[in-house]
Amino acid sequence: MLPNTLFMGQQLYFLPVCESTNSEAQQLLNKNKATEGCVVLTDEQTKGRGQRGNVWEAAPHRNITMSVILSPTFLATRQQFYLNMAISLAVLDLLREYGAEQAQVKWPNDLYFEDKKLGGILIENTINSYHLQHAIVGIGLNINQLHFSVLTATSLASITGVQYELPVLVARLLELLEKRYLELRNGKLAKLKYEYLQRLYRYQEPHTFEVEGKQVEGCIAGIDEDGRLAVEIDRELRYFAFKEIAYVI
Repeated sequence: MLPNTLFMGQQLYFLPVCESTNSEAQQLLNKNKATEGCVVLTDEQTKGRGQRGNVWEAAPHRNITMSVILSPTFLATRQQFYLNMAISLAVLDLLREYGAEQAQVKWPNDLYFEDKKLGGILIENTINSYHLQHAIVGIGLNINQLHFSVLTATSLASITGVQYELPVLVARLLELLEKRYLELRNGKLAKLKYEYLQRLYRYQEPHTFEVEGKQVEGCIAGIDEDGRLAVEIDRELRYFAFKEIAYVI
């Protein structure tokens, strides 16, 4: 089912099984076989990569596992987190349309419903001088899977009690990705950041975090221009890069 888009998903590679859609997308880039918006989609990923070097696990034929190749050359290197914001918002747009209205993004780019993980995003950027050259956007989204090896995972079907047609959701996701990406290309940075913050997990709420091996109480105040998480701890505003702070859930 092709999406109603200008370029997102108009070139699509479907692999019944692969180790990693991000790795397959990188090979297409290396061979100059990918146009912008090219999608690699699989029913079964055997060595999916998550954040912090984790393995992304998903039951075959039950979930969305794909990668999109983009060329965000209009973004300066220090603006690259805006791409995370745009992609995260597109996935949240999809979840809201299909019944998970309360879904949020957990910084930097996990998708959560209440305190359980619905999906994750892994963006691998190629930098050319002071701008982005290419971005491979990996998206893993739990859709129809009902049983997980960990208690902290959930799926759209678990939330709504409905089983979904994956091709329909993939096509709609690609449409929403293109919409948000075009907002990014058109310089709607302030709009994207505002919406991202409104849908940020534990934003402006007291919460427990782990910093340098210790648990601390803090309150998320925002995101700075480099994508660092701003957290107020002991009345002091501190900024954390990826891996320097973790939610305690």
